[in-house]
Amino acid sequence: MNKRFYYYSGPVYYFEKCVIEKWIGKTEAVSEKQAKNNLAYKVKKELGLNPNTVVTLPGKLEAAN
Repeated sequence: MNKRFYYYSGPVYYFEKCVIEKWIGKTEAVSEKQAKNNLAYKVKKELGLNPNTVVTLPGKLEAAN
């Protein structure tokens, strides 16, 4: 499968509390679902959270060709 670049710009929620109002991230993935997982992992690393922690990225992903 071909990978595409995905961009996210929006809030990050941790336990239903907004911890970042506007976080910007990008990743390369084969699907939007995988891209969202990749971005969630990146934000967890930035915040120093355990990889098993649940964070929510409620904004929309932008796919680039």
